[in-house]
Formats: sequence, structure tokens, C-alpha cells
Amino acid sequence: MRGREKELDFVGARFDALAQGRGGIVCVEGAPGSGKSRLLAEAQAVAVLRGLEVFRGGADPDGQFVPLGPLLDGLLTGSEPLFDVDRLRDLAAAPEQRFWLLQELQDRLEQAALNTPLIIILDDVQWLDDVTLLALRTLSARLSSHAILWLVAVRSNTTAPGVRTTLARLEQAGAHRLRLGPLPDTAVAQITEDVLGAAPDPGTLRVARRAEGVPLLLVELLRGLRDEHAVIVENEVARLKGGRLPARFQTSVRERLDQLSEPTREIVQTASAVGRTVTIGLLAELLGKPTAALIAPVEEALNSHLLVERDERLLFRHDLIREAVEGSLPGSVRRALRCHAADVLVARGAPVTEAAALLVDSAEPGDRKAVELLRAAAAELATSAPSSAVELSRQALELTAEQAPDRPEIMAETMLLLWQTGQAAQARALAATALPGSMPPEAEARVRLGMARVSSQYDFTEAARQARTGAALPGIPSSLRAQLLALRCLNLSMVGDFEATAEAVADTLAAAADAQDRVAQATAIAVDSVVQFYRMDFNRAFEGADQGAAWAAEVGIEHSLWVPEALWKAFLLNAAGRPDAALAESEAGIRETQRQGQAAAMGMWMMNRSRVLLDAGRLEDARAEAEAASAMADELGMGNFADATLLYTLVRVALHMNDLKAARAYTAEVKRMLNDPAILVRNVGSWLLALVADAEDDPGRAMTLLDESFGTFDVEGPSLASPDDPADAPGFVRMALRAGAPERAAAAVAVAELRAARNPEFPVLAAAAAHARGLLDNDLVLLLRSVELYDGIPRLLPRASALEDTGRKLAARRTVDAVPHLDQALDLYTRAGAERDAARVRRRLRALGAPRRRTTSTGSVKVWPELTVSEVAVIRLVAQGLTNRQAAERLAISPHTVSSHLRHAFHKLDITSRVELARLAKAREHGK
Repeated sequence: MRGREKELDFVGARFDALAQGRGGIVCVEGAPGSGKSRLLAEAQAVAVLRGLEVFRGGADPDGQFVPLGPLLDGLLTGSEPLFDVDRLRDLAAAPEQRFWLLQELQDRLEQAALNTPLIIILDDVQWLDDVTLLALRTLSARLSSHAILWLVAVRSNTTAPGVRTTLARLEQAGAHRLRLGPLPDTAVAQITEDVLGAAPDPGTLRVARRAEGVPLLLVELLRGLRDEHAVIVENEVARLKGGRLPARFQTSVRERLDQLSEPTREIVQTASAVGRTVTIGLLAELLGKPTAALIAPVEEALNSHLLVERDERLLFRHDLIREAVEGSLPGSVRRALRCHAADVLVARGAPVTEAAALLVDSAEPGDRKAVELLRAAAAELATSAPSSAVELSRQALELTAEQAPDRPEIMAETMLLLWQTGQAAQARALAATALPGSMPPEAEARVRLGMARVSSQYDFTEAARQARTGAALPGIPSSLRAQLLALRCLNLSMVGDFEATAEAVADTLAAAADAQDRVAQATAIAVDSVVQFYRMDFNRAFEGADQGAAWAAEVGIEHSLWVPEALWKAFLLNAAGRPDAALAESEAGIRETQRQGQAAAMGMWMMNRSRVLLDAGRLEDARAEAEAASAMADELGMGNFADATLLYTLVRVALHMNDLKAARAYTAEVKRMLNDPAILVRNVGSWLLALVADAEDDPGRAMTLLDESFGTFDVEGPSLASPDDPADAPGFVRMALRAGAPERAAAAVAVAELRAARNPEFPVLAAAAAHARGLLDNDLVLLLRSVELYDGIPRLLPRASALEDTGRKLAARRTVDAVPHLDQALDLYTRAGAERDAARVRRRLRALGAPRRRTTSTGSVKVWPELTVSEVAVIRLVAQGLTNRQAAERLAISPHTVSSHLRHAFHKLDITSRVELARLAKAREHGK
């Protein structure tokens, strides 16, 4: 391979590392014709010679509507099949199974990589479907510790958002980029000699340089010269014998096309219209000829180097060649051929997505058959590949006449897909033309219900608006109205407008009773529990949470409008100072949703668990769980809920662990929350940014960020975290006092004391109120009281904070009294892994003449002092050869959480592969 020796040497070095157990990602990038595919083919040949297991797949422009097709096809190319590919194709086509499909792919690749290093090659990433892009970015991250090398190629300057996102993620994961530029002159001369059979003279070399170092253009130019006998060889030197040259690549290809026999030219042109690959059987049917009649023309096409044969299919040697041939066809002929091919595929029982790909740019307006096929394909792709589905649905709408009776229905389908793909502005614009009045009330109500459900993940305010509008439509079924009202009250509670929420709950309960809809009742009762919580009536909140959870379980989780209602009870237990009980609820929820295959619900439970682990003071575990849930949120497409739980957990953990760099990185995402229409989301975002500002020693900026939040202190609803954490009150008071805003501190204390007074059965509320008041009034008695009240409540960080503030106050009187409190605070901070807080207490002790050495968390293992107990449990199982799934089953956690623990353990141990881990574990464990 000429001119790419450095790139091949680099790939060879990655193969050497792979043989030592270190995987990775290599992304080959270049313009069309720059030799990306050839480099991958050469790399594959080298890998095979080395005895490495290679899987190779690739995308094509018309294959973007076949979920996971390129990856599954590639995984069939190895020496032994790893999967039941037909079963995986079925899973890929089932939207609700996408998460489990990725999990199965991960499991099987893990198992295979434990036995032998793997190379997975994916060509033409710019044409990958949504699901394959998701698999590429998630599996490469999850399997980063395994001996798996991902070798991918993509066109330069690709603009598709999904492709750009994937490439950015790969780069963040440490992908190596190989950019293929123009060939150097030496390589151009070598290739010219290879093709012409002799060294070129200066004139011939000048002509060769007209290809500007693009390998494909160079070879086609030289072949054109050779085949047209425009070059003569004398004395082992090649020189031009005439002045006529192929002026452009397309001209060169078309001239070669003209040299073919009529039957062969017909085959090549027909194949170009159908797509990148085609079967001989399909060509025969399109041309109306028996297969036997194509034998000679196909052979001629293969000998012309325009087509090649692979896996019993014909394909163009390069996409640029296909595009040039296709450009020789009149547009009407091309469209007719593609429509005919779609009809043939449907008649043969091919997937509707495969046939629909041919119709997107070829069907004529008013073609009812094409419209129905495009709609069917869009429906099939709606959740697994929504960005592909929306293009199909849009095309179906464009082909449908304004007066067509099914146009409103197609508009509704397109609107939902636009919402689903985050194109809210386009969805609203289309809705303005389609709704209201363009369809019967019941049909419109169902569209509104769908839009409310979809937008619930991204925009609580919009979801509430859609549900309200739908519920107000006349003459709709009572059950449909109850469902719409239930979604409205749920989303109003998420918005944070609890006065409107309370009214909506009453409306929903009445409608649900009329319709005898237990699901809507369960949602309304659970939402009423949220209302009672923010009205500071914890007992009624618990009663409602229990009843809502019981009713939701009665009707079955898969039918719930809020999946699952029981989730609120876990949040409520946590806010009431009972993180142990909340964790038990979370773990039961994760087990049950995993058993039932409810990936979205399991993701929400994991988000809940990350928040509970944070509040319980298990910071490393909280971070691992939040990172694991973030990976699921990316796969499942979650929005506001993830922002209010995962970002909250990740920012607070980073601050406690003294990782300001990570906290600042998260703030880029947090700032997006400040523009959300829901005040609940804005308040959470403001609180997180204020905490970061305070950590940067800028309490004034922190208070400015909280201007809007402070205005909600006397209104029902969350003002800081969501759900509110009573233990945030002392932190807010401390921040306000540092910023010179005692009136704000006093307002926060008043809220904390009112909450505690109304709920005397919950000591965590009294402890937080005493702590906050003690800070405001600089009252040692109250600070000591808060320490007593926190005793027995399993919340390490608030108790440590109370001990620290008490010790700081005592230090002004007698050092001997302050040190024990500060020592206890240091111990609790250390147990939690809160290094920033522990460092602050060590400084206080040092100032008092009682220095303390930095120690590791008591939750560590002697031979693994760098790691937490959870991380040690994971690495010991992995070092024994277990996969992430097997380790997760042993530890009763998710595989995502195992991946997160592994990633942090590898970083702390300064290793990158499981092979290195196994060696290290053998050395350390053997020395025990």
C-alpha cells in the first residue's frame, strides 16, 4: 500500500498493544477516495496474518433505516459466529428492547475478548444508523478495559448530528485519529509505475499530479490512460503519446462505461440506481431477464473494475464510482428504477425499512403505496432509530395531498417523531398547521396524549400544556380524559407549580373515578403525596405514597403513566432521613424492573439510588451509580428527570471529593437548566451553580445565582434540590452569612423550623433546623443540640457538618473541647470519602495545634489502600475472569455500575487493561 506506511505502522503498533491485552479506538478520517477503506482492508489482512480475530462491517447510504445492520453484518464475518444474529435483529427492531440488546452485545463481546483479542472494523461511519452509532459509542466505552480494538473510518467534515456526537464521544474516550491527507509525490510516482507498468517520465508525472494526491482519482485517471492506450512504454519509461486526457473523474468513469457492451452497461447503471450493493436476482427481476442471461455481462462488469463481488452480492468498488455512474442516468429513469426495486423487495418479503430507503428520494406525490410503506417503516424505527424515522415520516407527509383524509394522522405521527428527536420548534410549527380542528376530537386527544408522554422526558411545561389541551377537547372517552389529566398533574408537579398541581390532582381523581381508571388514580395519589410533602405534611405524604405505590403495583408497572409510582416513596424516605430504607426500596425497584425488562424504569431507579447514596454519605458509590445511570440516560433518551437527579449527584459528589475540575465540567450542562421553563429545574440548576461558586470562594456570586430560588422560599415547592433536602438549610445559611445576606439566612431558618415543627416525628428535620438556627444566631447550645439530634440518623455528611461547626465554635472558648468534635467530623468525612471537607477539618485541627495525618477511608481494604470497598469487590471478581454482567449478578448491582467502578479503579491503579489488573491482583493478593 503506497503512501500510507506511517498509518499502517501506527495500526500495527495498536495490534501489538492489543496482543498485550490493551484495546482502544482508532478513527481513520479522510475525504472520499482518500483510501480509508483500502487502509482498513490492509489492516484486516495484517491482523489475520497475526492470528487476531477480526469482524468487519460497513454502512451504506441506503442502509440507514436498518437498525444495527452494519454491526450485526460485521459480527457475522468472524471465524466463528458470536451471536444468534437473527434474534439480535429482532431485538434491534423492537424499540423497548434496545437497552437489553446493547447489554447482550456487551456480554458476548466481553466473553469472546476474555479468550482472544478482538478487532471490530466499521467502515463509512457517516452512514451508520442511530442504533449502530449508539452501540459504537456505548460499547467502546463499556468495553474499554478489554482486549478489543475498534477500527472505524469516516468521511471528513461529516455534518450529521448523531455522527458528530459519536465521534466526539470516541475522542473523549481516548480515540486515536488518523487523518488521511493527499499522497506524497513519491507515492504518486510509485502508484503511477504500478498501474502503467513502467516508471513515469516528468510529463506523465505532471498529469498524475492532477489527481491532487487522492488515491482513487489517481488510479482511475491512470487506468483511463492505460485502457485508452494514451501511454506508451519505451526503454522502461512510460510517457504520454497524445494530448487527450480524462478531464474529470466523472468523465473518466463515464468513458469507461461507454466502452462496455450494452447489456453490461445496462446492468451497471441499474445497480447504481438501486444502491451500493445489489443481488443478481434483483437485477434480473428489474431488467426482466433470466438470471442465466446476466452471466456474461456480470463477468464483464467485474473485469472492468467498476463492480466487485462480496458475500454473493455485487457492489461498486467505491461510492464515488457508483455516484458517477448514477449521474449518467436521467432523473426520471433513476426514480422509476428505485420505485420498481422497492416493489420487488416488498413482494419478496424484505424488511419495510429496506424498501422504504429506496422511496425517500424517488416516490412521486400522490403515490399512496409509497406513503403507506414509508409510514410503516417510520413506525418500525420510531424508538430504535428516531432520527431516521422522522425523515421517512416527513417524506410520507410531503407525498400526501393537502386534502387527503389521512394527512392529519400523518402530521400527528411526524409531530411525535419531531418531539422525540428533540426538534421541538419544528414540532410546534407543524402542530400549528395541524391542530386544532383538522381531525376529530378523539384523534386529536390521542395525539396530544402521545406528545405529552414524549415531551415528559424533555420538557415538563410542554407536556402539561399538551395534556391540558387534550383533556379539554369535547366528547372524548372518559378513560382518555383521565389519562390526559393524570399526565397533566404529574408534569405540573415536576414543573414546581404546586397550587396548580393540587387543583389538577382533584380533577384527575374525579375523572379517574368516573372512568374507573386505576392507573390514573395511582398517578394522581402519588402526585398528591408530592403536594403534601411540599405542604410540609410528611405523614400525609407517606400515606399517599404508600397508596399510590400499592395501586400502581396492582395494575402492573408496564401500564403506569409514571414509571414507577413507587419511586416517589424512595425519594420521600430519603428526605425523611431514612436513607437505609430508601436504598432498600431502590434496590428492590432495580431488581424488579430488571426482571421485567423495563429499562426506562430501571434507569429511573438507578438515578434515585445515586441520590440516596449521596445523601447516605457513600460518595464513591453514588458517583459510580450516577455515572452508570448517565450511560443509561444516554441510551434511553432521558431529559429533565436526569438533570434534576444525576447532575445534582455528580456535581455534589465532585465538590465533596475535592474534584473542582469535574464539578466545573458538569456546570456546562447545568447552565442549560437555567433556561428551562420549569422553575423546579431552574432552581436545581441555580443551587448547583451556587454550590460551585461557593466552593470557588465566591459566596456573593452564589447568592446572585439564587435570586430566583430565594423568591420561592415562601411558596409551596422545592427551592433548592428536588426533592428538597432538609440538610441543605445549614449550607444555605452558611453561604448567605458569608455573602453578607443575613435576611436570606433568616428566611431559610424560618422554613426549616416550620417544617420541623409540623413534623415532630422526623428528627432529621429538627436536627437540620437546630443546625441552621445555631449558625444564624452563632448559638453553641443549638449547635450541640443539632449534633445530639443527628446521632442515630444514618446521614454522615450533615452530622459531620454539625460536628465541624460545633467544634469551630468551641475552639473560640477551649481547644480541648473543640478537638474531639473536629476529630469526629474528620472521621465521618473520611468515611464518606469527602476529601475537600476532611482537608478543611485537618486545617482547623492543625491551627489548634492538633495536626492529623491524611488517612484513607475506613471503607478500604489493606492490600488495596487506593480503592473503596465497592471497587475492590468489583476488581477481585474481574481479575478472576468474570465479565461485567457476571460480576454485577454476584454483587447485585448493574453492569453499568461495575463499569464505572472499574474505570475509577483503573485510574487509581494507573492501569488500562484487565490483563494488567490480573497481574497486579496476583501480586498483591498473593502477598496477603
